[in-house]
Amino acid sequence: MPEAQMVGSSLEVRRPLLEVRHLVKRFPVGGLFGKKQLHAVTDVSFTLDRGEVVALVGESGSGKSTTARLIVRLYEPTSGEIIFDGKDILKTEPRKASLSFRGRVQMIFQDPFGSLSPNHSIGFQLERPIRIHKRARGEAAVRAKVYELLETAGLNPPEEMARKYPFELSGGQRQRVAIARALAVEPEIILADEPVSMLDVSIRMGVLNLMHRLKEERGIGFLYITHDLASARYLADRTLVMYAGHVVEAGESVDLMDNPQHPYTQLLLSAVPNPRAGLRTREVQARGEIPSLINPPPGCPFAPRCPRVMPQCRHTMPEVAQVGPDHWLRCHLFPPG
Repeated sequence: MPEAQMVGSSLEVRRPLLEVRHLVKRFPVGGLFGKKQLHAVTDVSFTLDRGEVVALVGESGSGKSTTARLIVRLYEPTSGEIIFDGKDILKTEPRKASLSFRGRVQMIFQDPFGSLSPNHSIGFQLERPIRIHKRARGEAAVRAKVYELLETAGLNPPEEMARKYPFELSGGQRQRVAIARALAVEPEIILADEPVSMLDVSIRMGVLNLMHRLKEERGIGFLYITHDLASARYLADRTLVMYAGHVVEAGESVDLMDNPQHPYTQLLLSAVPNPRAGLRTREVQARGEIPSLINPPPGCPFAPRCPRVMPQCRHTMPEVAQVGPDHWLRCHLFPPG
């Protein structure tokens, strides 16, 4: 909900920088004229503000990455609204988002090697967005900006790093280059799609700490997409749990991790080792696999696997139930409202 605050003698409503409302994405399958559709994202809504980290968590195929690609207009939504800075970009932006919008919203992909050109030096790949978005003018100013970005990303000495090529860097260094490239256009929001999943455990913390520092020092908002609930708890202010294209539970990260209410969230957390319990976790039983996204079952998407399924779960989608000040879920185990 937008926050209200007093400005002078009038009441002003402060809206979030990004607001996603009832986002839906259906992909046609079965050929060019196929009538079947893959239900990738269904009725997803959330907000993201400056200096905030919101995590999207869930197993593979839950719709996390598709949601991010819809926001940056790599995919065109089937329906819904994407409100950025008070404007619905689906109505105000062309199908290929404008240069101005892409300068304010950037994306970091899972594979840092695949997102960097092997044919160009790191310096060249940082210079290009600086020149395109006119963030510096003149050779000396552009070079200084490149060195500043490399230092910000913890890549020192910057003069030496700028001369290197992606194949000469480690996975962690390449991901830091990807972050530096996103910062080159001075964005307000960064969508980070599994930015540490391909990195060694020993260097993941460095990248997460870099993102946290950028949030605190520059006020950048992050949509952090991950299947790692431990890193979501560490980095994110709020967490949304996705399953089969739906958000099934959402709340403040620590509260949601400590008090999971939806059976699917409990299932995810049961797989996270708990050092205090000698690596033993609360076991949650679940049956079967994720349902077909081409022919999704009616009712709750988790019903075919849920250990606490009830008759109404199989034919009626649960309404939103509020279980805390900023904690809600969709489950028939809880009364709506």
